[in-house]
Amino acid sequence: MTTDSEFKGEDISPSKDGGILKEIIKEGFGDDQPLPNDKVFVHYVGTLLDGTKFDSSRDRNQKFEFEIGKGAVIKAWDIGVATMKRGEICRLVCKPEYAYGETGSGDKIGPDATLIFEVELFDFIGDDISDGKDQSILRRIYKRGEGWAKPSDGSPVEVTLKGTHEGHVFDERTVKFTIGEGFLKNILEGLEYAITRMTKGEHCQLKLKSKALFGSDKFNIPKNAQVEYIVTLLNFEKGVDKYSMSEADKLEESEKLKKRAGELFKDGHYYVACKKYKTITEYLKSGNYESDSDKKKAHELKLTANSNMGLCHLKLNQHAECIRACDAALELDSKNEKCLFRRGQSQIAMNRYEEAIKDFQQVLKLNPSNTAANQHIQTCREHLKAYQQQEKQLYAKIFAKMAKDSEKTNVQVPSSEDKTNKENTNETTSS
Repeated sequence: MTTDSEFKGEDISPSKDGGILKEIIKEGFGDDQPLPNDKVFVHYVGTLLDGTKFDSSRDRNQKFEFEIGKGAVIKAWDIGVATMKRGEICRLVCKPEYAYGETGSGDKIGPDATLIFEVELFDFIGDDISDGKDQSILRRIYKRGEGWAKPSDGSPVEVTLKGTHEGHVFDERTVKFTIGEGFLKNILEGLEYAITRMTKGEHCQLKLKSKALFGSDKFNIPKNAQVEYIVTLLNFEKGVDKYSMSEADKLEESEKLKKRAGELFKDGHYYVACKKYKTITEYLKSGNYESDSDKKKAHELKLTANSNMGLCHLKLNQHAECIRACDAALELDSKNEKCLFRRGQSQIAMNRYEEAIKDFQQVLKLNPSNTAANQHIQTCREHLKAYQQQEKQLYAKIFAKMAKDSEKTNVQVPSSEDKTNKENTNETTSS
């Protein structure tokens, strides 16, 4: 049986009390090491001092993964694995106070047990902070910020940032902007979202891809690329805390958003304006209002927000989204001429001419003098006629081909028996 004093290795315990000894069996590569919140992928074999194996990911042939510093594993692992490099294999000797302590764990690990782990680190990635947990935003924290407060919608922020793509720096600056309007300052969608997850003074690395790259076209970055940002949140002011808002507060804030969205729309900033209108619909989604005046105000705000959101989507050529916004508005007001007209326009853009005609006919019922609706109906009918003509020609070609193939099939090919009889007849005639 091995005793504690027989083990070699570096004391990596925070207080240098000999609680965690690390011995490198195989050197890793590179200089990078896991940071707090990184997800790590390892294989391990755990044994007691007498050599008894109590657990092994290798036996299961399945790598083990966990997030550094979140308390998901014993202290010795959080501390020890954070000192490793990719490809490294090491031995960790863990005293009870850095393992399972006085209580032990299950039947295999008794009280006050010193444990030995052989660990191999395969890889590690940043913390997935994307809204949909699709790894479109990965964060690695180099330096933690102060406290717990974070920017929210409407917060003025100041950040330093450096964006790189394939080793090329494409964005490096110190910039101030308002959360929710970062697009106006060429702040990528994923970057703005990530900043709302940071605390003051935090210094981190962000890896963005997929939908988090929205806005990257301004830097000539391909949509299927991956970019990296180094970001420090220098300062911010408190924004809107939607979770602590009363229904009256939400109504008041929605009025402000409506005004700001109108200004943005007027200046041609349709995308940012659309986000403001969407926030209004989220604020007022399930409100319970005491007075009739508040109920009426909420109804009008929701109608305006959905209607104008549809217009923004139309301007941005986002026709499926326009139709959804108009549908929502028409649920609130089935006779809304503007929404019927906008939905019809998007139906045309999506080649859904019959649905478009229905929308424009509804418009004419509400307003017979709407000449644009009449013109759109005529255009739709012309498209349908042209489509029907093309379809007719296509079917004519198909039927002609089928008839031709049928003729070829009906041509008689002499059988082997017919051929033999003919040869016999020729032989008789010759004799």
